[in-house]
Amino acid sequence: MVLAELADRASAHFKSHKTNAMVAEGRTGAQGPRLVLAKPNSYMNLSGGPVLALLRFYKIDPSKLIVVHDELDIPFDTVKLKQGGGHGGHNGLRDIIAAIGTADFTRVRVGIGRPPGRQPAADFVLRDFASAERALLPNLLTDAADAVEMVAREGLTAAQLRFHTAT
Repeated sequence: MVLAELADRASAHFKSHKTNAMVAEGRTGAQGPRLVLAKPNSYMNLSGGPVLALLRFYKIDPSKLIVVHDELDIPFDTVKLKQGGGHGGHNGLRDIIAAIGTADFTRVRVGIGRPPGRQPAADFVLRDFASAERALLPNLLTDAADAVEMVAREGLTAAQLRFHTAT
C-alpha cells in the first residue's frame, strides 16, 4: 500500500519485470531522486531473490536499498526508520539479508502492533484491518511514503529526526 502511494505521487505505473517483481519508476518531485519501486511477485518470505535480481539489474548498491515492511514490535500508526540490524524474526527481511549478503540497508518499519491475546502472528498480519485501524490507515500510509521520500532526498538521519520525534 505504501508503494502504491509512492507510485501515485510519481505518476508511475507498476509493470511486470523480468526480475519476478512488479516495478514502477519515478521521481520524488520534479527534481527529486529517482525511485525504483518494486513489489516482488513471490511470497513475502521469499523476497530475497527478486530483491537481489533488482539490485543487479539496476546496478544499485545494497546500501541504497530501502525496504518498507510491516513491524509487529511497533504500535499501529507509527513509522520508524533504521539502517542495518538483524531481521527481528521477520521472514521477508531474513530472506533479503540472506540473498543480498548484507543487512546494511535502510528499513522503513510500518507499525502494525502486536496480535491480541494468543492470536498467531501469521494470522494477524494477513487479516483485514480493524475499523479503527482503517480510519487511521491513510495517515499511516502517507507518513510511510513521506519517510521513504525523505530518506531518498535528505538521508536517513534527517528522516529519523522527523519521524522519531514526538510532535
